Amino acid sequence: MELRTAQYRASFDPQKCLRLARGLVIAKIQNQRTLLRRNWKRDTPPEDLMDGFLQDIRRTQRATNLGELLGAEGQGAARYFGAFAAMLSRSDHDPTLDFDFQTRNRRPPTDPVNALLSYAYSLLTRTWTVALTAVGFDCYRGFYHQPRYGRPALSLDMMEPFRPLIADSSVIQAINNGEVRPSDFISAGGSVNLTDDGRKRFIGTFERRLGQEVTHPEFGYKLSYRRLLELQARLLGRYLLGELPEYPNFTTR
Repeated sequence: MELRTAQYRASFDPQKCLRLARGLVIAKIQNQRTLLRRNWKRDTPPEDLMDGFLQDIRRTQRATNLGELLGAEGQGAARYFGAFAAMLSRSDHDPTLDFDFQTRNRRPPTDPVNALLSYAYSLLTRTWTVALTAVGFDCYRGFYHQPRYGRPALSLDMMEPFRPLIADSSVIQAINNGEVRPSDFISAGGSVNLTDDGRKRFIGTFERRLGQEVTHPEFGYKLSYRRLLELQARLLGRYLLGELPEYPNFTTR
């Protein structure tokens, strides 16, 4: 009860919401930049692209309200997804195995890569909802995403820095390792979706990513991504209860 009281109190404080949201967006942009640098398939990423993300971070730091923050996040997302295809492998022998990606679209996704991204985000939202509920949060009351009936706003908040690290990384791995192929999708009514078999294989890829261990920069020990989400939820609780001066976002190098 004490945790939820602190959560609700903070959610009605515009400055506290902005402070938390700004940190989440900065961490997201940093992790997008790192993922591109690590997975770039053509020599090295252009310097102007990498510098652009730094400009997006500076714009985020200067945001004085959630509207400005949304603009900075959108600019960073456009830059990131504009280069997303550079992380996908191409087949020299069988072009039918290639995935084409032009831009991010959703509701509904109109190509296989966007269908994978949308499904990965839904899996990540569900995973965060479980972690936050286990710690004692109300996952429907957030700080950045606005409350809406049936929308787990806090889950959507907390997953922002982990979209590239868990969801996007799972999509890249599934495509580049041939775990999901273009034949695993069906198109109907302008929407593209995974087949049942394709969905099962992608869930396997996603679960393996959750089980992968990383070193936490704050504490220096290794833990799985699944445990990391629970740890981050507990750190958020400590921040809201006044036990930490800042919420320590997770970024990777």
